[in-house]
Amino acid sequence: MQDANAAPGDDEEPRRAAEGPEPAGDPTRLLRAALQEVSTVIVGQDQMVERTMVCLVAKGHCLLEGVPGIAKTLAVSTLAKVTGGSFSRVQFTPDLVPSDIVGTRIYRPSAEAFDVELGPVFANFVLADEINRAPAKVQSSLLEVMAEKQVSLGGTTYPLPDPFVVVATQNPVESEGVYPLPEAQRDRFLMKINVPHPTAGEEMEILRRMSTSPPEAHQVLDPVTLRELQVGAEAVHVHQLVADYVVRLVMATREPERYGVGDLRRVLEVGASPRATLGLVAAARALALIRGRDYVLPDDVRLLARDVIAHRLVLTFDALADGISTEQVVDRVLAAVPPPRVIWDEPSAGPAADAAAAG
Repeated sequence: MQDANAAPGDDEEPRRAAEGPEPAGDPTRLLRAALQEVSTVIVGQDQMVERTMVCLVAKGHCLLEGVPGIAKTLAVSTLAKVTGGSFSRVQFTPDLVPSDIVGTRIYRPSAEAFDVELGPVFANFVLADEINRAPAKVQSSLLEVMAEKQVSLGGTTYPLPDPFVVVATQNPVESEGVYPLPEAQRDRFLMKINVPHPTAGEEMEILRRMSTSPPEAHQVLDPVTLRELQVGAEAVHVHQLVADYVVRLVMATREPERYGVGDLRRVLEVGASPRATLGLVAAARALALIRGRDYVLPDDVRLLARDVIAHRLVLTFDALADGISTEQVVDRVLAAVPPPRVIWDEPSAGPAADAAAAG
């Protein structure tokens, strides 16, 4: 990905617009070109953009948490434009009802029949903006959509477009008029990404770039190519010991005594679900593909563990009273559970390299 402060040249944008989507080719080159195109609009926030792309390639949904005004919505809409998918934004409010999300049946007196009006979830990218402003009934209406990628209306099932991803945003600082996501809903998201404020340098670049004639991103991928990239990510090699490392990390949140973190028993009420295991492997495969490898390293798992595991943990009242966060719990688990050590027999060993026993 190019430096976030590097603005495109005057003649570069017309050339990209004329070229259109990138032709099919090396997956890493295509993904990096898409990330670079997003960075022409989004200043900084490289981790947020990369993690969102990881979710997209891994066929997972994403929850962005941060205060208003830090480009969460802009990042999602820009990514949708770059990847060529259809985009739909739903502004969650307390008066929203489930039919506003998934659609409804409307009676047509002239035809004496019901017509189906499909909702805004029928898009490749669905932005659930400020999802914690809507009541639980509306939030739960996304469950079938996110898990099954289909909607049932009037006894008929309607499949959603492929690829399909839900990106939700929420504001962590408001407590009035909001409805926190229940544990079952949070578990549906592959990742929860905390989005920080920009630095002083990034703020100055935002002012320079966005105050007059903001740049526009251009399409790099298309839905067909994106599906091929998703299939390619599933083929990325995961060594048995790397898979065992993922399982040990997740199990340490359920049985902390067995993995040398018995002190976490008083702060953990519920550990991570099996979705965390599956999600961490899928996300690590996608990250490896973005970074130019056809095999997963333990470092890929460590980099993504916070984003995939933390939001699935339920803390005890004592932990909340002491100000302990789920991210701190994941950091403690990462420090206690040793990763496998990768040993390269030859410089070109690549995915066939063996991993030494952990310890």
